[in-house]
Amino acid sequence: MDITHLNPDALHKNPAFSQGVLARGVRDTLYVGGQNGTDASGAIVEGGLGPQTEQALRNVLAVLAEAGADQSNVVRMAVYVAAGESVDEGFGASMRVWGPHPTAITVLFVAALGRPGALVEIEAVAVLD
Repeated sequence: MDITHLNPDALHKNPAFSQGVLARGVRDTLYVGGQNGTDASGAIVEGGLGPQTEQALRNVLAVLAEAGADQSNVVRMAVYVAAGESVDEGFGASMRVWGPHPTAITVLFVAALGRPGALVEIEAVAVLD
């Protein structure tokens, strides 16, 4: 698999994400369903957006690992954040858990998520080797 992170000179550069990710070749694609900040028992972790984002990302990583992949295989993520939360807290949590793996990302503020008490939901698309 050949993944190229695209950050055209005409666009703002940010170390946390890529403007686009090009995946070349015929490979399996993994679609990770929306992950909330829930622990293995299904309980939402306490502490607000930061801890929930960290847990949601660990949940994404668990699904990736089950398929034999890691964050370097992810070509796109969508992050849904409950309205009124600080996206900066979520980005800080992302850098702690996700690390230096810039991914094409969309962040959306939503009125509410499907799970009561959830402040973030993260879905991902990965291309497997």
